[in-house]
Amino acid sequence: MTSSPHRLKSSKWFAGQNVPGFVHRSAMRASGFSRMAVDGRPIVGICNSWSEVVNCNMHFRGMADAVRRGVLAAGGFPLEFPTISLGEQLMKPTTMLFRNLMAMDVEESIRAYPFDAVVLLGGCDKTVPAQLMGATSADVPAIVLTGGPASPAVFNGKQLGVGTDLWHYIDEVRAGRMPMAEYDRLESAAGPSQGHCPEMGTASTMATLVEGLGMTLPGAAAVPAMDSRRLQVAEMVGVRAVGLAAEGLRPSQVLTAEAFDNAITLMLAVGGSTNAVVHLLAIAGRAGVELPLDRFHELSSRTPLVVNVRPAGQHLVEQVFHAGGIPAVMKAIEPLLHTEALTVTGKTVADTLPDRAGTDPTVIANLNTPFQPPQGLSVVRGNLAPNGAVIKCSAATADLLVHRGPAVVFDSMADMMRRFDDPDLEVTAESVLVLRSAGPRGAPGMPEWGQLPIPSKLLAQGVTDMVRISDARMSGTAYGTCVLHVSPESAVGGPLALVRDGDVIALDALAGRLDVLVTDDELAKRRAELPVAPAPHHRGYTALYVERVLQADQGCDFDFLVGRSSAPENEPDAVFDGWVGGW
Repeated sequence: MTSSPHRLKSSKWFAGQNVPGFVHRSAMRASGFSRMAVDGRPIVGICNSWSEVVNCNMHFRGMADAVRRGVLAAGGFPLEFPTISLGEQLMKPTTMLFRNLMAMDVEESIRAYPFDAVVLLGGCDKTVPAQLMGATSADVPAIVLTGGPASPAVFNGKQLGVGTDLWHYIDEVRAGRMPMAEYDRLESAAGPSQGHCPEMGTASTMATLVEGLGMTLPGAAAVPAMDSRRLQVAEMVGVRAVGLAAEGLRPSQVLTAEAFDNAITLMLAVGGSTNAVVHLLAIAGRAGVELPLDRFHELSSRTPLVVNVRPAGQHLVEQVFHAGGIPAVMKAIEPLLHTEALTVTGKTVADTLPDRAGTDPTVIANLNTPFQPPQGLSVVRGNLAPNGAVIKCSAATADLLVHRGPAVVFDSMADMMRRFDDPDLEVTAESVLVLRSAGPRGAPGMPEWGQLPIPSKLLAQGVTDMVRISDARMSGTAYGTCVLHVSPESAVGGPLALVRDGDVIALDALAGRLDVLVTDDELAKRRAELPVAPAPHHRGYTALYVERVLQADQGCDFDFLVGRSSAPENEPDAVFDGWVGGW
């Protein structure tokens, strides 16, 4: 049994020879657990986002069992509990609408139950940031265990990612170059296993960044979902969770400004998803760490792309694993990291790095011979995005990063779906496609609509990319010259609401500029003519979301959840001290 230098949180539930102790121990007995199970042992909660409607997380029952073995082997007592599970493919209108709800579910469960430490078991895109946000606010010792990338699909002899290759084939169908029979054959091959997207989409990016933040064991991120080593990692995570309970090492001690710098640098080095920008801003807000959007631009200016993985490169995450995994990537960029930062291992980043970088230079390069130069991500500002927007330069067309063209404006997703394939649509390859009403409040939930489809008549002409601008997000598996997260969004009166067809838009991603070439007087006149929109939602969670969600440059968290909770009513002592036993 592990001894603890401090009083375990669970002892407030189970140690007392009083009415609360009696009630809590008898509740455990009713579940089939003897008093021995809770008598002084660290209690480790296994926060499981398993669900049959989330294919990324379908294998979590076996992973939870492996965590349980590790906890028991280390002398702890595991208790598994469920939370909301968010699945990208099936959940509508967008999982991002419910990320904050899941974060609240996780936070309150961790705070309210007698857990001395928690293992956060997540995989699909929003589950990992939601769990990190909740655990950061609860600030109970926590460690993350992600689900791992799925086995790659194979089509016509080529390994496929889930989204990156799908977008390409969809355009081939729309352009008439791929018959539907071939497309049907692609569908039958596209999902060969459980696990999250096997390219560097948002799920793989967030798993990677968990290592960069120091919130999991080194090497845990890239192990394939169906590899037996994923279960071995799960066991070791269970062991370490007991150690965290004994030591009392909390997220607030790990999630420092240096840790966020490391995570951002790692995100840039692997060509990670732009969604991670929003999530890191939200997690930092919960941790009380000041993280301005411009910090991403600053770190991008010095960080090259050293991992050759889709959508910014050629390979899949499985190849990154076999080349040494995320520890090898961190070793390759070691001079750019704060190696003194603490991790959940109880050691610093420097103490956990391998002796050398990757074993395959075609997958993991070094700083001297990167796959792309620095500035893989750019934060752009201007009269069209006063509070900033982002563009993933590493997955864009280089010739379009500096571009001027006339706007083709879609007022909503429904408007775009009606018109973008209209043969009479006035659009050319030089046009700039603009989508509004797709942000946090306008959609609501800021869906992944930012990779606007190229009109079919241009696809038939061989056009493969255009400048596209929106207040939406974009799938981490997607690519193209897409300016995203425009803030403030159009639904709250941001300048995107003022753009009209034909306005010339100037993008200079390298200089960090995004402007509509219209005079200030004309913009002011247009603003005065904007209609007052009625409140679109009147009840339930969506009404709460629209009323209290912050903008993209602040992480889209709820305004009342930012910062740490120090209210005494949230601490167990206040409850136990006030319990008057009348039995």
